[in-house]
Amino acid sequence: MARGKHYHVYVIELSHEVLRRPRFIKSNPGYVAGKPCVYVGLTGLDPDIRFDKHKAGIQANSYVRDYGLRLLPALYELYNPMHYDEAQRLEVELGIDLREGGFGVWQA
Repeated sequence: MARGKHYHVYVIELSHEVLRRPRFIKSNPGYVAGKPCVYVGLTGLDPDIRFDKHKAGIQANSYVRDYGLRLLPALYELYNPMHYDEAQRLEVELGIDLREGGFGVWQA
């Protein structure tokens, strides 16, 4: 049975302190100084709940747990909710688009 449209792509702004992490820098060779650093993710939960879980260390990405500041709904709200396969594709495409725009991007 097909599942409903309940998946969400989300973007979390990260503190610029994440730029001290060598893995983050290595993954973003085209980063433009001053542009935001972000985490792009996919969830079956409401993005607000998922952000809270990251910050609480529950199934957390360490960059979000340690450097996560806030959700950036202007970058993802118009797409949600969607089917899982759509969300998988969009998560990758959104990360690529932001990185091409000079953002520092991390995806799990």
